[in-house]
Amino acid sequence: MRRAIAHHPAGSWPTGEAVATVTLAFADRHRRRIRLTDDAGTLFMLDLERPAQLADGDGLAIEGGGFIAVRAADEVVLDVRCTGAAHAARVAWHVGNRHVPLQVLPDGSLRILDDHVLRGMLEGLGAVVTATLAPFQPEAGAYADGHGHDHGQGHGHPHGE
Repeated sequence: MRRAIAHHPAGSWPTGEAVATVTLAFADRHRRRIRLTDDAGTLFMLDLERPAQLADGDGLAIEGGGFIAVRAADEVVLDVRCTGAAHAARVAWHVGNRHVPLQVLPDGSLRILDDHVLRGMLEGLGAVVTATLAPFQPEAGAYADGHGHDHGQGHGHPHGE
């Protein structure tokens, strides 16, 4: 069985050496050691030295050569549109106060995983909330390393919260 032994953030590995892809939902992308199946149906062992928050475009180096490219799976998310920067900051504060992962989209709107309770809260705060199917790549957090990956140092919360 192939063994993926090193994690390389997007942009730091030779994408031309990808021999496979693996598509994972957000909840399945924080890993250290697990048996996975790539997108072609071939098993491989993810066997990293320490846990990593895998992101879309990252590469997993295979023992003996080559890489497996990580893809973020489409999942049901809520896209949150606010009336302006102050409204978005207020909405983001309320989401963060609940320790919910949040993605800031290029247009300034926000994205969270689908949750009917949070949807009600967001609509109550005046946001326009739309459920859609899209990849979810939340902010890594204040304690992430320079590559945007959280190693859980000093923040007191388990990964994934």
